[in-house]
Amino acid sequence: MSTSPFSQLSLPDELLANLARMGYHSMTPIQEQSLPLALEGRDLIAKAKTGSGKTAAFSISMLMDIHQPFFGCQGLVLCPTRELATQVANEIRNLAKYRQNIKVITLCGGQPIGPQIGSLEHGAHIVVGTPGRIQDHLRKETLQLDQLKTVVLDEADRMLDMGFMEAMEGILEHTPEDRQTLLFSATYPKGIKELSSRFQNNPEEVTVESVHSHDHIQQFFYLSENSHKSETLCRLLNHYQPASAVVFCNTKQTCKDVGTDLHELGYKPLVLHGDLDQKDRDQMLIRFSNQSASILIATDVAARGLDIEDLTAVINYDLSRDPEIHIHRIGRTGRAGKEGLGLSLYTPKEQYKLEQIADIMQIKDIPFADHNALKSATTPPQKAPMATLAIDGGKKDKIRPGDILGALTGQAGIPGDQVGKINIFNFVAYVAVKRESARQALAILETDRIKGRKFKVRRL
Repeated sequence: MSTSPFSQLSLPDELLANLARMGYHSMTPIQEQSLPLALEGRDLIAKAKTGSGKTAAFSISMLMDIHQPFFGCQGLVLCPTRELATQVANEIRNLAKYRQNIKVITLCGGQPIGPQIGSLEHGAHIVVGTPGRIQDHLRKETLQLDQLKTVVLDEADRMLDMGFMEAMEGILEHTPEDRQTLLFSATYPKGIKELSSRFQNNPEEVTVESVHSHDHIQQFFYLSENSHKSETLCRLLNHYQPASAVVFCNTKQTCKDVGTDLHELGYKPLVLHGDLDQKDRDQMLIRFSNQSASILIATDVAARGLDIEDLTAVINYDLSRDPEIHIHRIGRTGRAGKEGLGLSLYTPKEQYKLEQIADIMQIKDIPFADHNALKSATTPPQKAPMATLAIDGGKKDKIRPGDILGALTGQAGIPGDQVGKINIFNFVAYVAVKRESARQALAILETDRIKGRKFKVRRL
Protein backbone atom coordinates (compact mmCIF):
# COMPACT_ATOMS: atom_id res chain seq x y z
CA MET A 1 0.00 0.00 0.00
CA SER A 2 1.07 3.53 -0.69
CA THR A 3 1.85 5.89 2.17
CA SER A 4 1.36 9.10 0.17
CA PRO A 5 -1.11 11.39 1.96
CA PHE A 6 -4.12 12.94 0.23
CA SER A 7 -2.71 16.31 1.26
CA GLN A 8 -0.17 15.93 -1.57
CA LEU A 9 -3.03 16.71 -3.95
CA SER A 10 -4.58 20.13 -4.48
CA LEU A 11 -7.75 19.34 -2.56
CA PRO A 12 -9.85 21.71 -0.41
CA ASP A 13 -9.17 21.61 3.34
CA GLU A 14 -12.80 20.64 3.95
CA LEU A 15 -12.43 17.61 1.70
CA LEU A 16 -9.17 16.56 3.38
CA ALA A 17 -10.82 16.86 6.79
CA ASN A 18 -13.76 14.74 5.60
CA LEU A 19 -11.39 12.09 4.20
CA ALA A 20 -9.63 11.97 7.58
CA ARG A 21 -13.00 11.51 9.35
CA MET A 22 -13.70 8.60 7.00
CA GLY A 23 -10.34 7.05 7.90
CA TYR A 24 -8.75 7.85 4.52
CA HIS A 25 -5.33 9.09 5.60
CA SER A 26 -3.13 7.83 2.77
CA MET A 27 -3.85 6.88 -0.83
CA THR A 28 -4.07 3.33 -2.10
CA PRO A 29 -1.98 2.53 -5.19
CA ILE A 30 -4.90 3.03 -7.59
CA GLN A 31 -5.76 6.37 -5.97
CA GLU A 32 -2.16 7.54 -6.08
CA GLN A 33 -1.81 6.67 -9.77
CA SER A 34 -5.21 7.76 -11.07
CA LEU A 35 -6.33 10.73 -8.95
CA PRO A 36 -3.77 13.28 -10.18
CA LEU A 37 -4.66 12.43 -13.79
CA ALA A 38 -8.40 12.50 -13.14
CA LEU A 39 -8.09 15.86 -11.37
CA GLU A 40 -6.37 17.20 -14.50
CA GLY A 41 -9.45 16.18 -16.49
CA ARG A 42 -7.71 13.34 -18.34
CA ASP A 43 -9.58 10.27 -19.59
CA LEU A 44 -8.49 7.07 -17.84
CA ILE A 45 -8.39 3.33 -18.32
CA ALA A 46 -7.67 1.94 -14.85
CA LYS A 47 -7.19 -1.75 -14.20
CA ALA A 48 -8.11 -2.36 -10.57
CA LYS A 49 -10.18 -4.86 -8.64
CA THR A 50 -12.92 -4.42 -6.05
CA GLY A 51 -11.40 -3.41 -2.72
CA SER A 52 -8.63 -1.31 -4.26
CA GLY A 53 -10.17 2.04 -3.33
CA LYS A 54 -11.27 2.82 -6.88
CA THR A 55 -14.59 4.40 -5.86
CA ALA A 56 -12.79 7.21 -4.05
CA ALA A 57 -10.35 7.41 -6.96
CA PHE A 58 -13.05 8.48 -9.39
CA SER A 59 -15.48 10.13 -6.94
CA ILE A 60 -13.11 12.75 -5.55
CA SER A 61 -12.29 14.22 -8.96
CA MET A 62 -15.95 14.03 -10.03
CA LEU A 63 -17.10 15.90 -6.91
CA MET A 64 -14.49 18.61 -7.46
CA ASP A 65 -16.09 19.36 -10.83
CA ILE A 66 -19.71 19.63 -9.62
CA HIS A 67 -21.33 23.07 -9.89
CA GLN A 68 -23.66 22.86 -6.88
CA PRO A 69 -26.24 25.57 -7.78
CA PHE A 70 -27.12 23.65 -10.97
CA PHE A 71 -29.20 20.54 -10.14
CA GLY A 72 -28.76 18.85 -13.52
CA CYS A 73 -26.86 15.56 -13.91
CA GLN A 74 -23.14 16.39 -14.03
CA GLY A 75 -21.72 13.00 -13.00
CA LEU A 76 -22.84 9.53 -14.15
CA VAL A 77 -21.53 6.19 -12.82
CA LEU A 78 -22.57 2.99 -14.61
CA CYS A 79 -22.33 -0.25 -12.58
CA PRO A 80 -23.09 -3.87 -13.53
CA THR A 81 -25.36 -4.65 -10.55
CA ARG A 82 -27.77 -2.99 -8.17
CA GLU A 83 -25.66 -3.95 -5.15
CA LEU A 84 -22.55 -2.28 -6.53
CA ALA A 85 -24.55 0.80 -7.58
CA THR A 86 -25.95 1.13 -4.04
CA GLN A 87 -22.50 0.69 -2.51
CA VAL A 88 -20.92 3.26 -4.86
CA ALA A 89 -23.72 5.80 -4.30
CA ASN A 90 -23.36 5.51 -0.52
CA GLU A 91 -19.62 6.09 -0.68
CA ILE A 92 -20.06 9.11 -2.97
CA ARG A 93 -22.57 10.57 -0.48
CA ASN A 94 -20.07 10.12 2.35
CA LEU A 95 -17.27 11.69 0.32
CA ALA A 96 -19.57 14.58 -0.61
CA LYS A 97 -20.30 15.54 3.00
CA TYR A 98 -17.69 18.31 2.81
CA ARG A 99 -20.05 20.17 0.45
CA GLN A 100 -23.62 21.22 1.05
CA ASN A 101 -26.61 19.78 -0.80
CA ILE A 102 -24.87 17.47 -3.28
CA LYS A 103 -27.68 15.18 -4.42
CA VAL A 104 -26.80 11.61 -5.43
CA ILE A 105 -29.49 9.19 -6.63
CA THR A 106 -29.44 5.57 -7.75
CA LEU A 107 -31.35 4.34 -10.80
CA CYS A 108 -31.48 0.54 -10.94
CA GLY A 109 -33.81 -2.10 -12.29
CA GLY A 110 -35.87 -4.30 -10.02
CA GLN A 111 -37.45 -1.22 -8.44
CA PRO A 112 -40.52 0.80 -9.47
CA ILE A 113 -39.60 3.48 -11.99
CA GLY A 114 -42.21 5.96 -10.74
CA PRO A 115 -40.40 7.07 -7.56
CA GLN A 116 -37.18 7.37 -9.57
CA ILE A 117 -38.92 9.72 -12.01
CA GLY A 118 -40.14 11.74 -9.04
CA SER A 119 -36.61 12.02 -7.65
CA LEU A 120 -35.24 13.13 -11.01
CA GLU A 121 -37.87 15.87 -11.25
CA HIS A 122 -36.21 17.48 -8.23
CA GLY A 123 -32.81 17.26 -9.91
CA ALA A 124 -29.62 15.35 -9.13
CA HIS A 125 -25.95 16.26 -9.40
CA ILE A 126 -24.73 12.65 -9.65
CA VAL A 127 -26.57 9.58 -10.92
CA VAL A 128 -25.37 6.04 -10.19
CA GLY A 129 -27.15 3.20 -11.94
CA THR A 130 -27.26 0.08 -14.05
CA PRO A 131 -27.21 0.41 -17.86
CA GLY A 132 -30.68 -1.02 -18.47
CA ARG A 133 -32.48 1.35 -16.12
CA ILE A 134 -30.45 4.37 -17.28
CA GLN A 135 -31.56 3.53 -20.82
CA ASP A 136 -35.20 3.35 -19.64
CA HIS A 137 -34.96 6.91 -18.30
CA LEU A 138 -33.26 8.19 -21.44
CA ARG A 139 -36.08 6.69 -23.55
CA LYS A 140 -38.70 8.32 -21.31
CA GLU A 141 -36.68 11.57 -21.39
CA THR A 142 -36.78 11.68 -17.59
CA LEU A 143 -32.97 11.86 -17.46
CA GLN A 144 -30.99 14.49 -19.34
CA LEU A 145 -27.25 14.03 -19.90
CA ASP A 146 -26.54 17.08 -22.09
CA GLN A 147 -24.75 18.87 -19.21
CA LEU A 148 -22.76 15.83 -18.11
CA LYS A 149 -19.13 16.51 -17.19
CA THR A 150 -17.90 13.08 -16.04
CA VAL A 151 -18.97 9.52 -16.85
CA VAL A 152 -17.53 6.50 -15.03
CA LEU A 153 -17.78 2.92 -16.30
CA ASP A 154 -17.22 0.94 -13.10
CA GLU A 155 -16.31 -2.74 -13.49
CA ALA A 156 -16.64 -2.33 -17.24
CA ASP A 157 -15.46 -5.89 -17.91
CA ARG A 158 -18.36 -7.28 -15.90
CA MET A 159 -20.82 -5.09 -17.78
CA LEU A 160 -19.44 -6.51 -21.02
CA ASP A 161 -19.79 -10.08 -19.65
CA MET A 162 -23.43 -9.32 -18.85
CA GLY A 163 -24.13 -8.16 -22.40
CA PHE A 164 -24.30 -4.41 -21.72
CA MET A 165 -21.98 -3.33 -24.57
CA GLU A 166 -24.81 -1.98 -26.73
CA ALA A 167 -26.46 -0.31 -23.73
CA MET A 168 -23.23 1.43 -22.70
CA GLU A 169 -22.68 2.65 -26.26
CA GLY A 170 -26.25 3.98 -26.44
CA ILE A 171 -25.87 5.84 -23.14
CA LEU A 172 -22.51 7.37 -24.08
CA GLU A 173 -24.00 8.64 -27.33
CA HIS A 174 -26.38 10.79 -25.24
CA THR A 175 -23.47 12.56 -23.51
CA PRO A 176 -21.43 15.62 -24.58
CA GLU A 177 -18.29 14.95 -26.60
CA ASP A 178 -16.15 17.04 -24.25
CA ARG A 179 -17.02 14.95 -21.17
CA GLN A 180 -14.37 13.17 -19.11
CA THR A 181 -14.60 9.37 -19.36
CA LEU A 182 -13.12 7.18 -16.61
CA LEU A 183 -13.11 3.44 -17.25
CA PHE A 184 -12.37 1.03 -14.40
CA SER A 185 -12.00 -2.68 -15.06
CA ALA A 186 -10.60 -5.69 -13.19
CA THR A 187 -9.49 -7.27 -16.48
CA TYR A 188 -8.73 -5.86 -19.92
CA PRO A 189 -10.62 -7.87 -22.57
CA LYS A 190 -10.91 -6.92 -26.25
CA GLY A 191 -14.29 -5.21 -25.69
CA ILE A 192 -12.70 -2.70 -23.30
CA LYS A 193 -10.27 -1.60 -26.02
CA GLU A 194 -13.13 -1.20 -28.50
CA LEU A 195 -15.16 0.83 -26.02
CA SER A 196 -12.20 3.03 -25.19
CA SER A 197 -11.26 3.67 -28.81
CA ARG A 198 -14.80 4.88 -29.58
CA PHE A 199 -15.57 6.96 -26.52
CA GLN A 200 -12.32 8.10 -24.89
CA ASN A 201 -9.92 10.89 -25.79
CA ASN A 202 -6.22 9.86 -25.52
CA PRO A 203 -6.78 7.97 -22.27
CA GLU A 204 -4.00 7.38 -19.77
CA GLU A 205 -3.62 3.75 -18.71
CA VAL A 206 -3.12 2.87 -15.05
CA THR A 207 -2.67 -0.66 -13.70
CA VAL A 208 -2.64 -1.98 -10.16
CA GLU A 209 -2.04 -5.69 -10.32
CA SER A 210 -2.82 -6.70 -6.76
CA VAL A 211 -5.55 -5.52 -4.42
CA HIS A 212 -4.17 -7.09 -1.28
CA SER A 213 -1.80 -9.84 -0.24
CA HIS A 214 -3.02 -13.42 -0.16
CA ASP A 215 -0.51 -14.25 2.58
CA HIS A 216 -3.30 -14.46 5.18
CA ILE A 217 -5.46 -16.83 3.10
CA GLN A 218 -5.16 -20.60 3.45
CA GLN A 219 -6.19 -22.36 0.25
CA PHE A 220 -7.10 -26.02 -0.19
CA PHE A 221 -8.33 -27.82 -3.32
CA TYR A 222 -10.55 -30.90 -2.98
CA LEU A 223 -11.16 -33.43 -5.75
CA SER A 224 -14.85 -34.28 -6.09
CA GLU A 225 -17.01 -35.80 -8.78
CA ASN A 226 -20.02 -33.67 -9.75
CA SER A 227 -22.39 -36.20 -8.19
CA HIS A 228 -20.63 -35.95 -4.81
CA LYS A 229 -20.11 -32.17 -4.64
CA SER A 230 -23.01 -31.45 -2.29
CA GLU A 231 -21.81 -34.09 0.16
CA THR A 232 -18.26 -32.73 0.02
CA LEU A 233 -19.55 -29.19 0.57
CA CYS A 234 -21.41 -30.31 3.71
CA ARG A 235 -18.31 -32.03 5.00
CA LEU A 236 -16.29 -28.86 4.41
CA LEU A 237 -18.84 -26.78 6.34
CA ASN A 238 -18.94 -29.33 9.16
CA HIS A 239 -15.16 -29.68 9.31
CA TYR A 240 -14.15 -26.02 9.20
CA GLN A 241 -17.38 -24.54 10.67
CA PRO A 242 -16.77 -21.04 9.24
CA ALA A 243 -18.60 -18.22 11.03
CA SER A 244 -19.44 -16.82 7.58
CA ALA A 245 -18.95 -18.33 4.14
CA VAL A 246 -19.77 -17.33 0.57
CA VAL A 247 -20.29 -20.35 -1.70
CA PHE A 248 -19.67 -19.51 -5.37
CA CYS A 249 -21.44 -21.39 -8.17
CA ASN A 250 -21.15 -20.70 -11.90
CA THR A 251 -24.88 -20.67 -12.67
CA LYS A 252 -28.10 -19.45 -11.07
CA GLN A 253 -29.63 -22.95 -11.27
CA THR A 254 -26.66 -24.52 -9.47
CA CYS A 255 -27.07 -21.91 -6.70
CA LYS A 256 -30.71 -22.92 -6.27
CA ASP A 257 -29.87 -26.65 -6.30
CA VAL A 258 -27.08 -26.27 -3.73
CA GLY A 259 -29.36 -24.13 -1.56
CA THR A 260 -32.03 -26.86 -1.63
CA ASP A 261 -29.47 -29.57 -0.78
CA LEU A 262 -28.13 -27.62 2.20
CA HIS A 263 -31.60 -26.71 3.44
CA GLU A 264 -32.65 -30.37 3.47
CA LEU A 265 -29.63 -31.10 5.68
CA GLY A 266 -30.63 -28.50 8.26
CA TYR A 267 -28.63 -25.51 7.04
CA LYS A 268 -30.23 -22.08 6.56
CA PRO A 269 -28.38 -20.75 3.51
CA LEU A 270 -29.25 -17.57 1.64
CA VAL A 271 -29.35 -17.91 -2.15
CA LEU A 272 -28.58 -14.70 -4.05
CA HIS A 273 -29.65 -14.64 -7.71
CA GLY A 274 -31.09 -12.34 -10.34
CA ASP A 275 -34.73 -13.43 -9.92
CA LEU A 276 -35.07 -11.69 -6.54
CA ASP A 277 -36.63 -8.27 -6.24
CA GLN A 278 -34.61 -5.45 -4.68
CA LYS A 279 -36.25 -5.70 -1.25
CA ASP A 280 -35.44 -9.41 -0.94
CA ARG A 281 -31.87 -8.84 -2.12
CA ASP A 282 -31.38 -6.02 0.39
CA GLN A 283 -32.73 -8.18 3.21
CA MET A 284 -30.52 -11.08 2.21
CA LEU A 285 -27.33 -9.03 2.14
CA ILE A 286 -28.19 -7.34 5.44
CA ARG A 287 -28.84 -10.68 7.15
CA PHE A 288 -25.53 -12.05 5.91
CA SER A 289 -23.49 -8.97 6.79
CA ASN A 290 -24.97 -8.71 10.30
CA GLN A 291 -24.34 -12.42 11.07
CA SER A 292 -28.01 -13.47 11.05
CA ALA A 293 -27.10 -16.02 8.36
CA SER A 294 -23.79 -17.83 8.03
CA ILE A 295 -23.89 -19.09 4.43
CA LEU A 296 -24.51 -17.11 1.25
CA ILE A 297 -24.68 -18.94 -2.09
CA ALA A 298 -24.18 -16.75 -5.17
CA THR A 299 -22.90 -16.46 -8.71
CA ASP A 300 -20.12 -13.99 -9.50
CA VAL A 301 -22.60 -11.60 -11.11
CA ALA A 302 -25.00 -11.68 -8.14
CA ALA A 303 -22.14 -11.14 -5.67
CA ARG A 304 -20.60 -8.27 -7.62
CA GLY A 305 -20.21 -5.31 -5.29
CA LEU A 306 -20.71 -7.49 -2.22
CA ASP A 307 -18.33 -6.25 0.46
CA ILE A 308 -18.60 -8.16 3.75
CA GLU A 309 -16.31 -7.38 6.66
CA ASP A 310 -14.57 -10.32 8.36
CA LEU A 311 -15.63 -12.96 5.83
CA THR A 312 -14.26 -16.21 7.26
CA ALA A 313 -14.28 -18.39 4.16
CA VAL A 314 -14.86 -18.49 0.43
CA ILE A 315 -15.90 -21.85 -1.00
CA ASN A 316 -15.75 -22.45 -4.74
CA TYR A 317 -18.42 -25.09 -5.36
CA ASP A 318 -17.57 -24.59 -9.04
CA LEU A 319 -14.15 -23.47 -10.19
CA SER A 320 -14.42 -20.24 -12.14
CA ARG A 321 -13.92 -20.40 -15.89
CA ASP A 322 -11.50 -17.44 -15.57
CA PRO A 323 -8.48 -17.73 -13.24
CA GLU A 324 -8.61 -13.97 -12.55
CA ILE A 325 -12.13 -14.42 -11.20
CA HIS A 326 -10.74 -17.07 -8.84
CA ILE A 327 -8.37 -14.47 -7.40
CA HIS A 328 -11.25 -12.00 -7.11
CA ARG A 329 -13.37 -14.56 -5.22
CA ILE A 330 -10.63 -15.63 -2.83
CA GLY A 331 -9.64 -12.01 -2.23
CA ARG A 332 -12.93 -11.38 -0.41
CA THR A 333 -11.57 -13.17 2.68
CA GLY A 334 -8.37 -12.57 4.65
CA ARG A 335 -8.62 -8.78 4.48
CA ALA A 336 -7.04 -6.19 6.75
CA GLY A 337 -4.45 -8.69 7.99
CA LYS A 338 -7.03 -11.20 9.22
CA GLU A 339 -6.87 -14.91 8.51
CA GLY A 340 -9.00 -16.20 5.65
CA LEU A 341 -9.88 -19.56 4.17
CA GLY A 342 -10.29 -20.44 0.49
CA LEU A 343 -11.73 -23.90 -0.27
CA SER A 344 -12.27 -25.12 -3.83
CA LEU A 345 -13.88 -28.22 -5.31
CA TYR A 346 -12.64 -29.49 -8.67
CA THR A 347 -13.51 -32.43 -10.89
CA PRO A 348 -11.00 -34.72 -12.64
CA LYS A 349 -11.65 -32.87 -15.93
CA GLU A 350 -10.65 -29.49 -14.45
CA GLN A 351 -6.91 -30.08 -14.01
CA TYR A 352 -6.20 -27.43 -16.65
CA LYS A 353 -8.03 -24.83 -14.54
CA LEU A 354 -5.79 -25.62 -11.58
CA GLU A 355 -2.73 -25.06 -13.73
CA GLN A 356 -4.11 -21.67 -14.84
CA ILE A 357 -4.82 -20.69 -11.22
CA ALA A 358 -1.37 -21.79 -10.09
CA ASP A 359 0.21 -19.81 -12.92
CA ILE A 360 -1.65 -16.55 -12.27
CA MET A 361 -1.21 -16.80 -8.48
CA GLN A 362 2.43 -17.85 -8.90
CA ILE A 363 1.93 -20.98 -6.79
CA LYS A 364 4.56 -23.69 -7.28
CA ASP A 365 2.73 -26.43 -5.42
CA ILE A 366 -1.06 -26.50 -5.51
CA PRO A 367 -2.34 -27.14 -1.95
CA PHE A 368 -4.36 -30.31 -2.56
CA ALA A 369 -6.33 -31.81 0.32
CA ASP A 370 -8.10 -35.15 0.76
CA HIS A 371 -11.87 -34.96 1.35
CA ASN A 372 -11.67 -38.33 3.11
CA ALA A 373 -9.78 -36.58 5.93
CA LEU A 374 -12.75 -34.27 6.56
CA LYS A 375 -15.11 -34.89 9.44
CA SER A 376 -18.29 -36.60 8.30
CA ALA A 377 -21.31 -34.30 7.96
CA THR A 378 -23.24 -35.71 10.94
CA THR A 379 -23.11 -32.82 13.42
CA PRO A 380 -26.21 -30.56 13.28
CA PRO A 381 -25.33 -27.21 11.67
CA GLN A 382 -24.61 -24.37 14.06
CA LYS A 383 -27.17 -21.57 14.15
CA ALA A 384 -26.12 -18.05 13.20
CA PRO A 385 -25.33 -15.96 16.31
CA MET A 386 -27.67 -13.09 15.42
CA ALA A 387 -31.29 -12.61 14.31
CA THR A 388 -32.68 -9.71 12.26
CA LEU A 389 -35.80 -7.72 13.15
CA ALA A 390 -37.45 -5.58 10.46
CA ILE A 391 -39.25 -2.38 11.49
CA ASP A 392 -41.74 -0.83 9.06
CA GLY A 393 -40.34 2.68 9.49
CA GLY A 394 -37.20 4.37 8.28
CA LYS A 395 -35.50 7.59 7.25
CA LYS A 396 -38.76 9.07 5.97
CA ASP A 397 -40.12 8.65 9.51
CA LYS A 398 -37.01 10.41 10.92
CA ILE A 399 -35.88 7.18 12.62
CA ARG A 400 -32.20 7.08 13.57
CA PRO A 401 -30.08 4.18 14.91
CA GLY A 402 -30.05 5.78 18.36
CA ASP A 403 -33.86 5.71 18.47
CA ILE A 404 -33.93 1.94 17.88
CA LEU A 405 -31.07 1.28 20.30
CA GLY A 406 -32.78 3.39 22.96
CA ALA A 407 -36.07 1.54 22.55
CA LEU A 408 -34.34 -1.84 22.91
CA THR A 409 -32.10 -0.98 25.86
CA GLY A 410 -34.37 1.34 27.86
CA GLN A 411 -36.02 0.45 31.15
CA ALA A 412 -36.47 -3.33 31.39
CA GLY A 413 -34.82 -3.66 27.96
CA ILE A 414 -32.00 -5.89 26.76
CA PRO A 415 -28.29 -5.12 27.42
CA GLY A 416 -26.59 -2.95 24.79
CA ASP A 417 -24.09 -5.68 23.96
CA GLN A 418 -26.99 -7.81 22.68
CA VAL A 419 -27.64 -5.34 19.84
CA GLY A 420 -25.69 -5.58 16.59
CA LYS A 421 -25.77 -3.67 13.31
CA ILE A 422 -28.64 -1.30 12.54
CA ASN A 423 -29.45 -0.51 8.88
CA ILE A 424 -31.99 2.18 8.03
CA PHE A 425 -33.58 2.66 4.61
CA ASN A 426 -36.27 5.14 3.56
CA PHE A 427 -39.26 3.07 4.70
CA VAL A 428 -37.78 0.18 6.68
CA ALA A 429 -35.10 -0.40 9.32
CA TYR A 430 -33.26 -3.60 10.25
CA VAL A 431 -31.65 -4.34 13.60
CA ALA A 432 -29.56 -7.39 14.47
CA VAL A 433 -29.81 -8.79 17.98
CA LYS A 434 -28.20 -11.79 19.63
CA ARG A 435 -30.29 -14.87 18.88
CA GLU A 436 -30.93 -15.57 22.57
CA SER A 437 -32.42 -12.08 23.01
CA ALA A 438 -34.43 -11.98 19.76
CA ARG A 439 -37.79 -12.97 21.26
CA GLN A 440 -37.49 -10.36 24.04
CA ALA A 441 -36.33 -7.69 21.58
CA LEU A 442 -39.28 -8.41 19.28
CA ALA A 443 -41.73 -8.13 22.20
CA ILE A 444 -40.22 -4.78 23.23
CA LEU A 445 -40.47 -3.28 19.74
CA GLU A 446 -44.02 -4.62 19.28
CA THR A 447 -45.27 -2.93 22.47
CA ASP A 448 -43.05 0.14 22.90
CA ARG A 449 -42.97 3.29 20.80
CA ILE A 450 -40.13 4.63 18.66
CA LYS A 451 -40.13 8.41 18.46
CA GLY A 452 -43.62 8.41 19.94
CA ARG A 453 -45.03 6.04 17.29
CA LYS A 454 -45.79 2.35 17.07
CA PHE A 455 -44.42 0.50 14.07
CA LYS A 456 -45.03 -3.04 12.79
CA VAL A 457 -42.08 -5.30 13.58
CA ARG A 458 -41.29 -8.81 12.35
CA ARG A 459 -38.46 -11.29 12.61
CA LEU A 460 -36.86 -12.27 9.30
